[in-house]
Amino acid sequence: MNLPGNLNAALSEWMTQNGRGGLAASTQQLSAAYRKGETSSHVNLAAYIATRIPATFEANRVVQQELNTALPDFTPRSMMDIGAGPGVATWAVINVWRSISSVVQVEQDKHFAALLTSLNYNSAVSVLQSAEVVLKSEQTLPLDVSADLVTASYVLAELPLQSMPHVALRLWQRTKQVLVLIEPGTPQGFARLKVARATVLEQGGFVLAPCTHQSTCPMMAQDWCHFKTRVQRSREHMHAKGATVPFEDEAFSYLILSRQPAPQSGARIVAPVTHSKIGISLRLCDGAGLRDEMIASRDKPTYKRAKKTTWGHVWE
Repeated sequence: MNLPGNLNAALSEWMTQNGRGGLAASTQQLSAAYRKGETSSHVNLAAYIATRIPATFEANRVVQQELNTALPDFTPRSMMDIGAGPGVATWAVINVWRSISSVVQVEQDKHFAALLTSLNYNSAVSVLQSAEVVLKSEQTLPLDVSADLVTASYVLAELPLQSMPHVALRLWQRTKQVLVLIEPGTPQGFARLKVARATVLEQGGFVLAPCTHQSTCPMMAQDWCHFKTRVQRSREHMHAKGATVPFEDEAFSYLILSRQPAPQSGARIVAPVTHSKIGISLRLCDGAGLRDEMIASRDKPTYKRAKKTTWGHVWE
C-alpha cells in the first residue's frame, strides 16, 4: 500500500511487536462478522491490520478520487473521520486532499482508539500527529463539531436500518461541504446508503456520485449499487486468508453528498461490462432509470470507446 508518511513501517512494527498467533482463525471470524454487518468491537487487531486495512484503504482511495473528479476545485481545510478505527479513511483523504490542515477522528472502541493514536504519532505526517482523537460514539459527540469533509467508512452496517434517517441527518448536520459514506458492497450496505441518500436529498443536499442524477434511486428488489476495486495482497494477507492468488476484489458501495451542486452528465455503469461477438453490453443508471445498452461492434468509434470503459465508470 502506498500510505502517507511512515504508516507502512508503523503498521509493520505494530504487527512485529504484537505477534501473529492465531491470525488465520481470527481472520475467518473477522470476515464472518464483516459479512453480517456486526460491530468491529473486540476484533483481533492483527487480523484487521493484515486483511481489512488494505481493502478499506483502496475503497476509500477510489471514492476520494471520484470526489476529486466531481469537484476538482474542492479545497477542504478540515475533515472528520466518524468511526475512524485505525484511521484508514483519514489516510485516503490526506493522500488526495493536501489542503487538509485539521483532522478530528471519532472512535468509540478504546482498542482501536489506542492503535489510532499510536499510528498517528508514528506516522511522521504532521496533520496526523496533530489530529484530535475523540473516544466517543458519533451520537454522543456535540452537534456543533463539524468539518468541511466528513467521512463515515464501513460504519453504518453496524447500525439498525431503521436508525438510518436519524444517523444520516446527524452526519449531514456535521457536514460543512461534503459527506462521504462507504459501506460493504452488499444488499445490506446499499440499503443503508439508499436511506441516507433520500434523507440528505430531503434536506436540500446533492448527490455527486455514484449517481449522475438527483432523481429517486431506481434500484429495486434484487438490484443493489456496488462496485469493485482490486487489492494486492501482502504476504501476511495471503497467510491470514490461506490464499494462493496475490490479489482480491473488494466490493463496496458509496455515496458522495454535497451542499453545492456540481455539473453532471451521462450514466454510471453499475455492473460488469460484458463482451460478445456482436458488441459490448453496458448496464447503465441515470435519471431515466436502469437500462441495458448494447454497443455494436460495427459502430467502430463508439465500440472503440466502450472497450476502454469498465464497471464504475461514467458513460457519456
